[in-house]
This record gives sequence, C-alpha cells and structure tokens, in this order.
Amino acid sequence: MDTRYPTERPAPAEAIVDGVRLAPGSRVRLRPKSRADILDLALDGRLAVIESVERDDVGGFHVGVTLAGDPLRDLGESRLPCHRFFYSAEELEPVGGGCRPRVLVAGIGNVFLGDDGFGVEVVRRLADDDLPADVLDFGSRGLDLAYALQRDYEAAILVDAAPRGEPPGTLTLLEPDMPGPGGPGGIAAESHGLDPVKVLRMARELGRVPARVLVLCCEPARLVTDDVLVELSEPVRGAVEEAVRMVRSLVMDVLAERA
Repeated sequence: MDTRYPTERPAPAEAIVDGVRLAPGSRVRLRPKSRADILDLALDGRLAVIESVERDDVGGFHVGVTLAGDPLRDLGESRLPCHRFFYSAEELEPVGGGCRPRVLVAGIGNVFLGDDGFGVEVVRRLADDDLPADVLDFGSRGLDLAYALQRDYEAAILVDAAPRGEPPGTLTLLEPDMPGPGGPGGIAAESHGLDPVKVLRMARELGRVPARVLVLCCEPARLVTDDVLVELSEPVRGAVEEAVRMVRSLVMDVLAERA
C-alpha cells in the first residue's frame, strides 16, 4: 500500500489486472506486496471496492479503494482518510470478473436498540463474502441510503426488523409498491432515522429508485426505545443465518432475471 496522496493530475479511468478491466465500482481482494506494516497485514485478503484510479505526485498510478465491510464506506467515497486506501494495480485481485455490482444489499437498524440491529448483523455476516452485490450497513442513516439508491443499481434488497404480528424470528419477504411523490414540499430528510417507505419516497424525489426493491423483514421479539441493548434476542439471532442464505439466493435470482 502506498501512503502518498494522489494529485489531481489526469489519470486513466480504469486499470487492467490479469487482463480484467477494473474501474470505479469493481470489487477486488487486497494483496499487499510488502506486508511490511501492521496495516498491510490487517488488510491482506480483505474485500474492497475501487473508488478511483489516480496519479500521485511523482507520476505513479494508484488505485483508491474502500473496504467492503466498512460501515462508514461513504466517508472513503468522500475522500476522507482512514476509510480510503491506495494500492498499485499489482496488489489487487479481481473478484467477480471485475464487474460493478448491480445489486445493493442494505442493512437497516440501530445496533443499540435490541432486535432493531437485525439488518446490520445480516450485512456484517455478508460483508466479506464474494457475493456479486454491494453490501452496505446504513444503520439509521436514511438520507445516506436515499442517495445510495441514486446509483445505477438494477435492484436493492433492504434487510430490516419490522413488527408484522408474526412469531419472533419469522422472516418475511416483501416487494413494496413504489411510493409516489410526497406532495407539496416533498418529505423531510431524516439523517438519523430510517423508515424504508419514507426513504424510497425520498429516493424517488431525488431522481431514481432501482427497478426492483425487495425488503427482507424479521419479526422482532424486543424493540428497545428508552434504553440501550446491544444484543439480539434468541429467536432473532437464530434467524440471522437463514436471512444470510436468503439474501445470497435473492441476489443470484435477481441477477439471473435481469440477465
């Protein structure tokens, strides 16, 4: 990994690694050549997403990446340090043929409110998987999710905890009707609140919603509102692995349909 910060000098929009074209959005595994410091050791083998191909101040080319499992990956996309790293093309291993993921898997929920953290736990289990999807933890950042939906995803799978009157731990797959405009003045952007319907409406008002949106819900046993609880209940915790399997299957089904 190179720590020199790239300049604004012109650089190619893509890199070629083992005959595979890599561009912003492509997924790679990090393979640091030196493994000389603790950061290289920690990041070796991690799944990452290419954000840019840039030139440094001495004319060398470097690829800017963010870690696929970083819950604040959007800070790296905004070029903030500690969430964005630079590697030479030789230190990258293409994943999934170098294609940009066309499906977004979004974890929703607050890990401090008991079973509300279900969606976050599911995407945490999927974060370092070779799943051909963009797997991101949005927590309760509804505005960030609405902006993420503006990208060229063909489908989005939202994973959340939602009471629907079923036994705790029950998984339900919904395909919601896309909401229309929010009326005069639109809807307020809630930067730290995430209601899927409001987020979808906000995304539509911003410009676009993926052609297909699925919501995978888990029936909670306990939702905390006036205290802090950082663990899932037993029935919800037991549903996590099944939800992981369902998300994997859904991603492959969506890609097959879109193909």
